[in-house]
Amino acid sequence: MTIYADTSFFISLYLSDQHSAEARRRLAQQPFIWLTPLHLAEWTHAIALLVFRNQISTQEAQKVYQNFERDRLAGVWEEVDLPAKTFEICAKLARRHVASLGVRTLDTLHVASALELVAERFWTFDNRQASLVQAEGLKLL
Repeated sequence: MTIYADTSFFISLYLSDQHSAEARRRLAQQPFIWLTPLHLAEWTHAIALLVFRNQISTQEAQKVYQNFERDRLAGVWEEVDLPAKTFEICAKLARRHVASLGVRTLDTLHVASALELVAERFWTFDNRQASLVQAEGLKLL
């Protein structure tokens, strides 16, 4: 099963939150999960923002970064480049859905990537993004 997970899924795996147990349960199924440069950029920003907001310490952030890197090196994630038409599809999704769903650019970029990679499932804990996923006919679970 090929899975496109957005960054909220990765955050819930590496930091304890209300979705962590579900993220670990899904990962236990040993799915094929893509990791793109978009994930890496958004992941790094998300962790750094938690430090900025004093929600985690710099030392905690370093440990999270190290755990993520360990898993990358172990091949837990299937690393791929963003498909060539990702930004074009993102713009089309914006025209079709942003006015009614209120999704952000990063949300549409992730969904565009999933569509271009022909993901069988899309995993997110973001309700707005889930609405875009469903509007585009992707399966959430």
